[in-house]
Amino acid sequence: MTAAIGILGGTFDPVHNAHLALARAAMTGLGLSGVRWIPSGRPGHRDAPATPVEHRLAMLQLALAGEPCFTLDNADALSAEPTYTINTLARLRRELGPQVPLAFIIGTDQLMALDSWRDWQQLFESTHFAVAERPGYPMALEQLSPALATALAARSTKRIDDQPAGNIARFAMPPSDLSATAIRRALARNEHPGTSLPATVLAYIQSHHLYSDPIH
Repeated sequence: MTAAIGILGGTFDPVHNAHLALARAAMTGLGLSGVRWIPSGRPGHRDAPATPVEHRLAMLQLALAGEPCFTLDNADALSAEPTYTINTLARLRRELGPQVPLAFIIGTDQLMALDSWRDWQQLFESTHFAVAERPGYPMALEQLSPALATALAARSTKRIDDQPAGNIARFAMPPSDLSATAIRRALARNEHPGTSLPATVLAYIQSHHLYSDPIH
């Protein structure tokens, strides 16, 4: 079995350095062969991003330039239909086949809410889950639903390269307090975001006057 391909989804509004650190940590911690970045267009579980998709894709292209192990998948972003993870994974399996190991990268907070995702138990038929663990943010096991707690106990593993899907593996993630919401709010106040963004992404934002309206 070959090394797993990481899958990193999100609105990336905008993509920032914590996103890049997350992808790199997953690759290092779990031996991934690469990471496929899949920005959403109309996410089915939340409001659509305010920033037009062409800008979010352009910022991602800039952020991923020079990273040969990172690839951009724009199929969901350009879809007119609401996107759900179950549909994204079905598309990837049609493209890659059933035997390539996939690892969907999420944080501990997302894992704790996994049972709120559409058809969440079926997701394990198509992917592993790679869960970032940050120091000081332990998982509150008592907050898990019985079904999710059972899945976590049965599927936790240290390896995700011995089968195509079905397991939950954890990797260490350096602490970071970056968030896209905080960055958007800082930019709306005309504050410099410091080192939170790749320089090329910040230059793009400034040249296109993005995030200039106040965000509440």
